[in-house]
Amino acid sequence: MATGSFDRTPPPFFRQGPSALSMMMFCSALAVFLMVADARFKITQPLRAVLATALLPVERVLLVPINAWQQAQEYLSGLQGAISREQAARSELVREAGRSIRVEQLEHENASLRGLLELRPALTVRSIAAEVLYEAPDLYARRVIIDRGSRAGILPGAPVINAQGVLGQVTRVYPLNAEVTLLTDKDAAIPVLNVRTQVRGAAFGRPGGAGMELRFMAGNADVQVGDLLSTSGVDGIYPPGLPVAHVSEVDRRVETSFARIGLQPVASPDGVRQVLVLEPVGVQLPPRPEPAADAASEPVRKPGRP
Repeated sequence: MATGSFDRTPPPFFRQGPSALSMMMFCSALAVFLMVADARFKITQPLRAVLATALLPVERVLLVPINAWQQAQEYLSGLQGAISREQAARSELVREAGRSIRVEQLEHENASLRGLLELRPALTVRSIAAEVLYEAPDLYARRVIIDRGSRAGILPGAPVINAQGVLGQVTRVYPLNAEVTLLTDKDAAIPVLNVRTQVRGAAFGRPGGAGMELRFMAGNADVQVGDLLSTSGVDGIYPPGLPVAHVSEVDRRVETSFARIGLQPVASPDGVRQVLVLEPVGVQLPPRPEPAADAASEPVRKPGRP
């Protein structure tokens, strides 16, 4: 057989196309072109929508075991949390039951002691539920408006409290609403009692509504940070024992005989919606005896003279 009859072309496996560098440059240029065109003209947006719609069932099928695992973990953690909260609630219920029993015993003992000492029974304070409508438009005062007025039985000077403690006092009463001056107002004042030392004092609002302060306390007074101050009940307005504020700072200055004592109100007025308006204690107290003006003005007669 002649040598010229042989096919000298390489088999398909050994055929060589464009070089690797040329293919890389072409693919890079095509990728850059597609990115620029997609960012500019959104040419691949329909293709993406079709692919997303076609692959959505596949994605959901693949997410089934993952979602099931996550739901199982959430169920187990929620079940454990519910069991823990139930146990805590049961423990708190037991403690509250014990406190309730002790309170009933103390009330019974208090009533018995008052009967033995022939004291008048403890005052029962009437309360009216109200809702805060809005804050008074005064930049230099801390006052709010409630939705109860004189028609609902609100009296001037009535204390206003919430679940935490004393909020303020009713200063103006209208037929359908009333104005409440908060304890942080610069003109607010309330008599207080230090629960730890049983020492009375007077708390005032600071200018600008920045908390409260305990004034006219001696520099060496037994006042510590964290002391709880409650209503003393000697003013005829606030019932005794209502939480008012905690002592937040004590500054004993050398140049003055009084200490600077800062207070943090127990009941925060910010964000409060529901309040209770109490009847002033003085409403239930017996009237004060009026001074005998005629007897004071009448001259003292000496014995033996008409």
